[in-house]
Amino acid sequence: MSRKSKGISAERELIHLFWGTGSWAAIRVAGSGAIKYPVPDVLAANNLRKLAIECKSTKGRQQHLDKDQIDGLREFAQKFGTETWIGVRFNNEGWRFLSLEDLKETPSGYSANFTHAEAKGLSFDELVGKF
Repeated sequence: MSRKSKGISAERELIHLFWGTGSWAAIRVAGSGAIKYPVPDVLAANNLRKLAIECKSTKGRQQHLDKDQIDGLREFAQKFGTETWIGVRFNNEGWRFLSLEDLKETPSGYSANFTHAEAKGLSFDELVGKF
């Protein structure tokens, strides 16, 4: 499976998770990363919250994020009025969601490792308010 199709598969999985709650709706934003405007991979909302999510999927324990991606997500969210989240699907561990403030800054952008995501991030159920 190519990296691109793996990412699309992860985004679709996340959309199904949101719809599966019965109270959230979600869409995959076609062209995210391929058009000149900053757009997230997934938009999700219920009657109380709107989320803009940049999705990543990794076989490893570490995920790099480009500075431009994060800056674009921040800009989109300010204009669109959404919360910003980075969703990382760690193989065999499921999804963890990090706020932009919880990402670790690196010389070339940002990173999220599994240990940090477990400590600081939210599970899907925590993100959608199912405790």
